[in-house]
Formats: sequence, C-alpha cells, structure tokens
Amino acid sequence: MSASKVTPWEVQGNIDYEKIIKEFGVSKIDQKLLERLEKHAKKKNKPLHHLLRRNIFFAHRDLKFILDEYEKGNKFFLYTGRAPSGHTHIGHLVPWMLTKWLQEVFDVELWFQFPDEEKFLFKEDLTLEDTEKFTQENMLDVIALGFDPKKTFFLVDTKHADLMYKEALKVSKKITFSTAKSAFGFTNDQNLGAIFYTAMQAVPSFLPCVIHKKKIPCLIPHAIDQDPHFRVSRDVIPKIGHHKPASIQCRFLPGLAGMQSDGKMSSSLDHTTIYTTDDPKTIKKKINKYAFSGGQSTVEEHRKKGGNPQVDTSYIWLTFFEEDDKKLEKIYQDYKSGKLLSGEIKAILIEKLTSLLQEHQKKREKARRNIDTFIFKKT
Repeated sequence: MSASKVTPWEVQGNIDYEKIIKEFGVSKIDQKLLERLEKHAKKKNKPLHHLLRRNIFFAHRDLKFILDEYEKGNKFFLYTGRAPSGHTHIGHLVPWMLTKWLQEVFDVELWFQFPDEEKFLFKEDLTLEDTEKFTQENMLDVIALGFDPKKTFFLVDTKHADLMYKEALKVSKKITFSTAKSAFGFTNDQNLGAIFYTAMQAVPSFLPCVIHKKKIPCLIPHAIDQDPHFRVSRDVIPKIGHHKPASIQCRFLPGLAGMQSDGKMSSSLDHTTIYTTDDPKTIKKKINKYAFSGGQSTVEEHRKKGGNPQVDTSYIWLTFFEEDDKKLEKIYQDYKSGKLLSGEIKAILIEKLTSLLQEHQKKREKARRNIDTFIFKKT
C-alpha cells in the first residue's frame, strides 16, 4: 500500500480521511448540519443530496456560520472552479453536482473561477494556448450541468485580470513567503508565479463583496486537496475587510485502478480515467479492463465468500453517481453475498455512466452557443 500524499497539485496513495481532518484542521459535517441542510432542501421540494447523505462531502469550515447568516436573511454566494489543464473527467463533476444543488436550494449566485494560469505555472509541458483551449472545453461541462445563467458568473484569470489583480495584490501583501512554503511545500527554486498564484485563487471568495460594495458570506464547495489555498486565504481575507470564506469538502473519486494505487482520478492517467467526452465503447472498455475488483478469484469462490464492495471501484463509483439509495443498497448486499458477480457490477456501472454521459454530451454541445452568457461582464 503506497504512502498517501495530498496537496493542491498531487494526490497519491491510500487516503486516510480521518487523518486529513486532523492535519488540515477541518470539521466533520455532523448530523445537526445535515438536518439543517435537509430542512432548507425540503422547502424547495428536494431531498438532501446523496453526496451529503453518503458522507462523500464529509468536512467543512464555518458551514454553521453560513446557515446562521442565511437564516437571518443574509444570503451567501457560492464559489468554486476548475484549473484547466486537460479535458474534464467525471471526478471533476462531483463538487459541481453539489454546487448546483446548493444554488437551487438557497437561490444564490455562483462565481466560477477558471484560473487558466495555474497549471501553466505548475506544469512544464503546458502553454497558455493549451490552457486557453481547455478553458473553453471545461466551460461546456459546467454549463451542461444546468447552472442558472442569470446567477452564474465565469471568471477567467487572464481575461479578468483587470478586475482581479488589484484585489489579489491586497491579499498577497498579507502572505509571507514563509507561510506559502509551509502551506504548499514550496522550495527556493519555485517560480514566482506559482508563489503569487494563491492570491489570485483567493479573490473570487470576496470579489462579489467588492462589486456589490457590501460584506456577503461565501461558501466554497471543493475537493479536500484544495483546502491549503483557502486555509491561507481565511487567515488573510478578514485583514482586508471581508468575511472568512466558509467551505465544504468532498472525498476523491478514485481512478479505476482503485484508491490504494493511484489516489484520486487524474487526467494524466488516461486508462484509469473516464472523461465526459468518452463514448459508450470507450467507457465499457476502460471499466471492464481496468476497474479494480473486490471479487474473488473464481466464480465458485465468489458465490461462496462474496465480494468486498468497500474496495471495489465499480461499487465505490456507484456511491457517487447512483442517486437511488435503495438500488445502491441492493447492489451492496447482492455483491457482498456473492449473488452479484464482479462482471455484473461492472455492467451496472457501465450502464449508469453511459446513460449519464450521453445525456451530458447532448447538453454539452448545446452549451457551445451559450458560453458568452456565463462569462462575467463589468457593467
């Protein structure tokens, strides 16, 4: 079993989420918070999101503050993003799925950042032309999820630099190189752009306050590996007159080879990754060939001993994408008892993802006409 590593730019190995909670200093999402979220969802005739019900979103910073403010009549706004370096894979969709639910339940704005300079600064083989191309492609996947175009604003760092740079300077003045080294593991040979970058990532968490000229709480849904950026931001942002941004963190969707071997799904490992643009044949081939199985070595042994859903990639992925709790529970019990074979649970996942992505791809193509609608324009 490989040792784990979790940074904003690299995730490897078997992830111990209890350890991450302690090391990062985040709080567990408890039952009281889930009940409060569910109460607001019911007002919109929605169930509590399955990503919350199943503890896939498992940690937070100041979620109670966000709900307290909302219940006093003070609306918050949402902020999340995507650093473009390749095509969108289904792991990227996970935090956006909950973000869309939060937008619908609380009727709030979403500010979606495309920091098209980040991966250029951190990856030797990427050009700014590459990240510009992938920004356009990634935008299609966000739009395809169905965010409200009247309440969703895309920020592209190189395009909105005139709007963001002044605010990023205020942030950067409060962050020392010593803090950056401690938070991100930088060494003295790190390029200057990478050191400054976290100041740009902080800006959308208070930019609407600057635009609207009032203090508005911010909630950031994201995968847990991005927490170091916002940990630093939370210390700095109150010093320049804004609320600390709150956040809610999710677990990683593992690559097909399983969490123990390759950490979260990665665009750099094509064979263990399902992209939103993959066709049905590719989806089937990748899952059948590479999905780690929790089954036994023979059919006879599997029927007798049953499989282990906890390590089976197909089952783990279904916990992220199969919304029906009863259906998921039946799959779990049938697989554990040996009634359901490894090939059969793979077939269930193939059917689920094929259906999901074919529908997504239709919406993605329609989104090409609407990109400009979502890009923030100064008035």
